[in-house]
Amino acid sequence: MAVQGKTKHEVLSAFRTAEILSAARKVFAEKGFNDATMDQIAEAGGLSKGTVYLYFPSKRDVYLAALMQGAEELGILTVQRMSAVAGFRAKIRAFFQTRLQYLEENRDFFQIYHSEFGNIMHPVALCQDFRDLYLKNLVAFEAVLKEGMEAGEIRASNLPTIASAVYDMAKGTMMRRLIWPTGTSVDEDVETLTDLAWKGIAN
Repeated sequence: MAVQGKTKHEVLSAFRTAEILSAARKVFAEKGFNDATMDQIAEAGGLSKGTVYLYFPSKRDVYLAALMQGAEELGILTVQRMSAVAGFRAKIRAFFQTRLQYLEENRDFFQIYHSEFGNIMHPVALCQDFRDLYLKNLVAFEAVLKEGMEAGEIRASNLPTIASAVYDMAKGTMMRRLIWPTGTSVDEDVETLTDLAWKGIAN
């Protein structure tokens, strides 16, 4: 029987995959990549190890899938929330707000992303899926910048460099909030970042 265009098997497969990745994020965040085991992931998800291996051939496959899931979700949310507001300053604020709030709600994802990702793959060998996703998100942000420039809200400049710089502003603040107590709220950091970015590129 189909459910919204999907077969029962497809629905069950998607559900099982989500269960495994949710469990994996928690285990990797707590144990790190090297010390985590497929047994621990299975136990955290209430599944047999055989079921986990049915969906993911290795621990590395589970790890990369968990990272891709979080990165894709964050990218989609960022585009949606920037599209929902008018004016370039508001879009910049939505960008920072979405990313910092996602960190607070998904600390397990960022713990494995920032603390372990470099340990299993050299940056030069970063898998194509991650490169493609990063470039897709960056190009989408550049398109927003171009709209702001054409509307006269921001001055003409090197859009790829600006897009990368704004991304790095968000990333640096997220790292700080992840590793050290900040003493500031998400909204306070969002306002600081928005003001800094806006003053740097506003026309």
